Amino acid sequence: MADDARAPAALRVTVSASLAPREVCEWPLVLPAGATLAEALQAAGLDRAQLSGLSVGIWGRESPLQTPLSDGDRVECCRPLMVDPKVARRQRFARQGARTAGLFSARRPGAKPGY
Repeated sequence: MADDARAPAALRVTVSASLAPREVCEWPLVLPAGATLAEALQAAGLDRAQLSGLSVGIWGRESPLQTPLSDGDRVECCRPLMVDPKVARRQRFARQGARTAGLFSARRPGAKPGY
């Protein structure tokens, strides 16, 4: 029964990187227990030149490269945003108009507004 409480001998992690616009690459990896974020990036074949300017983290939270990984973690390498999502949404609605976009844009004929 004490064997069940031990840490796993290997970690299954996924490394995901967006190296170019509209491009996402994923690598499922099996690493030894105690592996760090930097070791996962190296095992995926990503070098420092490819990672320059990218934010690196685990499950969307930026983390230092020395962070130890847990089984099932998702390592993410993300490029910085070019446009604030709120500003982009305002611009899109200004172009389209509020009536042609959104949840209530397609209604049944004769339906009440908002349904």
